[in-house]
Amino acid sequence: MAQDSRSSSRPPSVADELAFASGVNKAMRGTLALVLAGGRGSRLLDLTDKESKPAVPFGGKYRIVDFPLSNCINSGLRRICVLTQYKAHTLIHHIQRGWGFLRAEVGEFVELWPAQQQTAAGSWYQGTADAVYQNIEQIQLHGAEHILVLAGDHVYRQDYSKMMASHLRTGADVSVACLEVRREDATAFGVVDVDDADTIIGFLEKPADPPCIPGKPDRAFASMGIYLFNADFLMRVLEEDALDPNSSRDFGKNILPSLLGRCRMVAHRFQESCVYPPHATDEPYWRDVGTIDAYWAANLDLAAVTPDLDLYDPAWPIWTYQMQRPGAKFVFDEDERRGMAVDSVLAAGCIVSGGAIRHSLLFHDVRVNSYSVIEHSVILPAVDIGRHARLTKCVVAAGCRIPAGLVVGEDPEADAQRFTRSASGVTLITQDMLDKLDL
Repeated sequence: MAQDSRSSSRPPSVADELAFASGVNKAMRGTLALVLAGGRGSRLLDLTDKESKPAVPFGGKYRIVDFPLSNCINSGLRRICVLTQYKAHTLIHHIQRGWGFLRAEVGEFVELWPAQQQTAAGSWYQGTADAVYQNIEQIQLHGAEHILVLAGDHVYRQDYSKMMASHLRTGADVSVACLEVRREDATAFGVVDVDDADTIIGFLEKPADPPCIPGKPDRAFASMGIYLFNADFLMRVLEEDALDPNSSRDFGKNILPSLLGRCRMVAHRFQESCVYPPHATDEPYWRDVGTIDAYWAANLDLAAVTPDLDLYDPAWPIWTYQMQRPGAKFVFDEDERRGMAVDSVLAAGCIVSGGAIRHSLLFHDVRVNSYSVIEHSVILPAVDIGRHARLTKCVVAAGCRIPAGLVVGEDPEADAQRFTRSASGVTLITQDMLDKLDL
């Protein structure tokens, strides 16, 4: 399976292709997925004060971690371990309640691996590579042939079996999923430099002058934090890194740069494994929703007529745990008191009681009371919005009680004094901030 079929002098026959497809399926069954879900996500500010970034709600009914987990299930990968650390209580409950449907009797599972200070140093995870290294004994017990390392805090749809096929065809020791971005945008990413055959020849962290993709002078490869390793190779590399006193124990900063020229390391082009919606353009969908602005924009994109992320695609469902709630309800139909929503997404359990909602996304159990107006906003679960309130371009944290008559999004200076306002004008509201208001 390690031979690159492109090096053959004859084109592959149907029998060859069938044999290769069978090999890919076998390789997926022998793969262990490690979802790194321990990060705080400090750029999301107050949204991650009480839970880690992978546990933050997204899209009306999901949590961010549901996306890599669903990608695994839909790709045919059924051996998954979720590594947790920072404020993991909400995340652990979510995984236990929503991801316990696999059958351990046939070797399928989603296991939770909390940080346990398992090395002699007795430290918590020092980096992404250290998170894997501290669990090396458990990994070896599973006898996997390949290890797929995933970030637990990005929103995207990817068929990992296609990445596996690429990995096997190229005979790689490690494959790194890469997203094409504009060169001017690549300065915010870890950038992968490649040759004409997509062999990785360099790693640069947020470079001022990113190297371009061969043949595409205006594009660069950004690392997505998705790595597919041959298992035995990864174990050797992690043990070597653990002995290096100068390492920060991180895949992107230490492990992968140290492998340059020492192994077969290949860039996997995300567009080859991205799951495109039926209306897709050539631009694959992947979002790091790690800032308030990015989080707000990605959620509101779902309210578009044709969103870039198609959550309505039955061929690639996003699985989650959800409470059993009644359908959203809209009441009152008077000239100045009409329960309505336009260009919006509302989850189950919402009650719009004489309020107006425009281009917004509401999570479950939100109540919008009479004469209030919500525009261009993301409202997290169990929020109660008082009468005559006006909220524009806001992210409202879960459980908030918006006072009657509160106006946000019309006076930037007042918003910045009372709440957290981003550079692009998105206002984050939490209950702690509301409690400090002199109303």
